Amino acid sequence: MSEQGEKKQTGKGILVIGIIAIVVVAVLIGIIIFLVVSQNKSAEKTEEKRQVLVTEDNVEEVVKELEEQEELEEVAPGYYTVTMNTTWHFASGNEASYDAVVLNVEKNTNDVYFDIVMRDDESQVLYSSPVIPRGGQLDSITLDRVLDAGTYDTVVIYYLIDEQQNVLSTLRVGLSIVVEG
Repeated sequence: MSEQGEKKQTGKGILVIGIIAIVVVAVLIGIIIFLVVSQNKSAEKTEEKRQVLVTEDNVEEVVKELEEQEELEEVAPGYYTVTMNTTWHFASGNEASYDAVVLNVEKNTNDVYFDIVMRDDESQVLYSSPVIPRGGQLDSITLDRVLDAGTYDTVVIYYLIDEQQNVLSTLRVGLSIVVEG
């Protein structure tokens, strides 16, 4: 009987070890699933949303989207409706543009300021604007840097700000600058 008792105890021991192993494996699978799901959720939350650079090729499509957005009562917080022309002309490199206009429409939720930089070298800042309040307009813009005659591919970087002038988000728009003489 003692042999039979030992076999029963050995069988029970193996059964207990098997159950423990199954529970451990189930817990590990649960932890792995939880980590994978939570990692995917955090990756979705931190995914950066980028603005579209407006170029001559997509300007009509972007303008159409902006017009549709303007039909809304108010622009969503953190977003910005751009109202500006995409080519600015200057009679000379040190005179104010005769057709540059930037409007911060009343429907926007934030004040804004912008910098104009060279498209191929953003360390070259051509102009830094003052803050434009909602409903405000900036025109007669004179560049901070004198340019020779020619056409320049630039980017306008808009900075949406809160009441303390903390940057909430940015928007990038392509701009051609033409210096005539």
